[in-house]
Amino acid sequence: MARIRSFTQVSSNSSPHPTETDARWSIVRAGDSPLLQISTFGSDVRASQPKVSQTLQFDRSAAMLLKQAIDSAFPGL
Repeated sequence: MARIRSFTQVSSNSSPHPTETDARWSIVRAGDSPLLQISTFGSDVRASQPKVSQTLQFDRSAAMLLKQAIDSAFPGL
């Protein structure tokens, strides 16, 4: 559970994950500034009941970097 302070592209040898999960997003107020919060849940094969697995929060500047990454991965979206 963290607030994103930097967002940097790196080379990766990753492959697609074998499982899927669900995510939810919300807007969290931090004084006068909104934060975009994205929470993911454990996969369907998790033994316990569904619960939040990871939460990321993006302020305006981090959200701009996320948007740039999305535009780079999916041109013309």
